[in-house]
Amino acid sequence: MHICVIGTGYVGLVTGTCFSEFGNDVVCLDVDRMKIEALRRGEIPIYEPGLDDLVAKNVKEGRLTFSTDLQTAVEQSLVIFVAVGTPPNEDGSADLQQVEAVAKEVATHLNGYKVVVTKSTVPVGSGKRIRRIIEANLKNPTNFGVASNPEFLREGSALEDFMRPNRVVIGAESSEAVAILKELYSPLYLIETPFVITNIETAELTKYAANAFLATKVSFINEMANFCELVGADVHDVARGMGLDKRIGKKFLHAGPGFGGSCFPKDTRALLQVGQDNDFNFQVVRACLDVNKRQSKVMLTKIESTVGQLDGKTVGLLGLSFKPNTDDMREAPAIAIVNELFSKGARVRAFDPAAMENAKELWPDLVCCKDTYEVAEGCDVLILVTEWNQFRSLDLERIRGLMNLPTIIDLRNVYDPQKMRTQGFSYTGVGRPFTSSPLE
Repeated sequence: MHICVIGTGYVGLVTGTCFSEFGNDVVCLDVDRMKIEALRRGEIPIYEPGLDDLVAKNVKEGRLTFSTDLQTAVEQSLVIFVAVGTPPNEDGSADLQQVEAVAKEVATHLNGYKVVVTKSTVPVGSGKRIRRIIEANLKNPTNFGVASNPEFLREGSALEDFMRPNRVVIGAESSEAVAILKELYSPLYLIETPFVITNIETAELTKYAANAFLATKVSFINEMANFCELVGADVHDVARGMGLDKRIGKKFLHAGPGFGGSCFPKDTRALLQVGQDNDFNFQVVRACLDVNKRQSKVMLTKIESTVGQLDGKTVGLLGLSFKPNTDDMREAPAIAIVNELFSKGARVRAFDPAAMENAKELWPDLVCCKDTYEVAEGCDVLILVTEWNQFRSLDLERIRGLMNLPTIIDLRNVYDPQKMRTQGFSYTGVGRPFTSSPLE
């Protein structure tokens, strides 16, 4: 099948590459000529494990190309995926300018039946809006389909999520559009992937509902962690006891500094705004956002209560990205932490396996280190912010010898408090029953 994907950001590039791996002829479109030229040279603009190899493979085999020529791509394709950005407006609503601009331009090049599919995360009602825009801008009368096929890609695991998804959601207004999209996803039938076939509005809302629910699980366990510290309970065991209940599940029950990234904050706020537009108040979602906003302040209080006066102290951070296996720092918990440390007069050293270039742009005064052990040199406290795998098995004896004071604040509960105590560290976690001091 010939398809085009408009937008070569995170979603568009992963979508186009994976569809080409399924054996389709895919052209990825973008208005940014420099970006397209870089992709043609094999330069991948995002950090996603395995994506560079998969792009190179499918380009070499002739199934994946990159272009700025929208007219040719639309004319030659049966399915047109819209995967452009929908950034938040000041009120939290999704900015649909790019989606609308694409719909207008696609309309002028339709030369027969096509299915126009939104991959971008858009509010309920956007499908109907896209249809009206296309109808108003058609140069020649022609039939077309409109559909919603939301993405559920996790940064750092996007290829696996696309190739082996938990489900595929297809919202469409015609049986013809549904049949074409089911054929496009037919390779997934072999692994018995569940398909949810519904109307466009339901598909659009499903993406927001899924992200809002997962974000709520994060905020819930973080609030439990804060209460655990007051009553002497251990949130690690609380979460395990909850997660073994199959009705709840263990995913997203890890206490920490709160959620960030490009999806949870944006989508929860957008859902609130969609509710307001329809005179509906999402009370649980609002509480979820309030708890998450407060969580960063809780972490900062934890740091100050452990370290004391920050002015003149040297603080080391392990991890800056909002989660492992990505360089994405959008709304990362580290941002509030670093900003506060600098405002209190601390010297800040940091290492992240992927996000150092992004960090340099945010903080010119940040000391960027080559690895964990360079961060630890001369530190008064070491704070684990992002749970990259390489931070899980550190040479603790070496780190203790490098630090001014053997103090670790583990905002992801990677390490066991008792073990850290026996290793000679003063250790503080999140929602653990005690702060451990080193054995005498």
